[in-house]
Amino acid sequence: MFAATFFLRAGLFAEGRFLGKVLDQWAGDAQEFVSSRLPDLVLTILIAFALSRLIVVLTQRMIVVAERNDASAARQAQVKTFSGILRTTLNAVLWTLTALQMFSNLGVNLGPLLASAGVAGIAVGLAAQTIVKDILNGTLILLEDQFNVGDSVRITGMSGVVEAMTLRRTEIRDGDGTLYVVPNSQITTVANLSREFSQATVNVSVDFSTPPDKVLELLRRISMEVRNDPRFTAVFLADPQVLGVDAMHGSEMVYPVLFRTRAGQQYAPVREFRRRIRLALEEHNMLPGDPYRTFREFSSTSEPDAVVPADAMVATQQAEQARREKNKPAAVDPTAIPAQEHDLFGSE
Repeated sequence: MFAATFFLRAGLFAEGRFLGKVLDQWAGDAQEFVSSRLPDLVLTILIAFALSRLIVVLTQRMIVVAERNDASAARQAQVKTFSGILRTTLNAVLWTLTALQMFSNLGVNLGPLLASAGVAGIAVGLAAQTIVKDILNGTLILLEDQFNVGDSVRITGMSGVVEAMTLRRTEIRDGDGTLYVVPNSQITTVANLSREFSQATVNVSVDFSTPPDKVLELLRRISMEVRNDPRFTAVFLADPQVLGVDAMHGSEMVYPVLFRTRAGQQYAPVREFRRRIRLALEEHNMLPGDPYRTFREFSSTSEPDAVVPADAMVATQQAEQARREKNKPAAVDPTAIPAQEHDLFGSE
């Protein structure tokens, strides 16, 4: 019994001494970490945050300088796009280097880590070829200035305004508010609607029976009224062009009117022109055309009835009216009739 108690106490004493050594070692390591490594970690993080903030300030400064120098809208959009991509890229590089420095401060040997990262990077690169294509295509889009943030574009069947752009993807919001995220590798054809100027053609349909000269004169007057409206004077780059009669369908004649404005600013004057021309046509009793209006000629024989377009029917009616006017007998002047012809019963 005494021997068992002795050995038990001896074992506890040995275990206690082992735990004491472990705790002493941990305390020494913690003291060393707090005294030497922790300040380096805190300093590294503070420097990283300061540099990140500096990157944001400098990229925003680029936009302010472009606006202050009265740069064109296209130039401002280009600077805004470039500054956003530059900010994202620099922050990614900064925090990658910060993470490596923190591992170094913790005493981690970076040699094997970087070697493993190199091998893993090759494997990931082979598996992520699409991402590499996205970045390369995004770089080319930026360098070639194909479009910028704020431009109205049509890309891969989608139309909208470019809200954001990085080297990997482009965000487009359409007129319904839907946000599309398009990988840059899928962008093959770009239709940029915000470069230099925009054109809009308004097709005015008027009934076939209305004289074309009157319609053309009315269109010229209304289009110039819109051109000289103070709200749209700065929008137009040239006077509207009334192109004449473009087509005839059914009972309608189509008169196209061409507007050339600053890029992306054609919608408001075109809406105003449509409103004014609608009121003007009503005021001058000019009916709108109907491309589907037709007339039916009933056959008196066994042949089926003929369906004739309205424009052909109107032309036929006008030709028939002209023929009747031509063959109409001349009016007789009663004063030119001999006097004896007035005596209906003769005279003895």
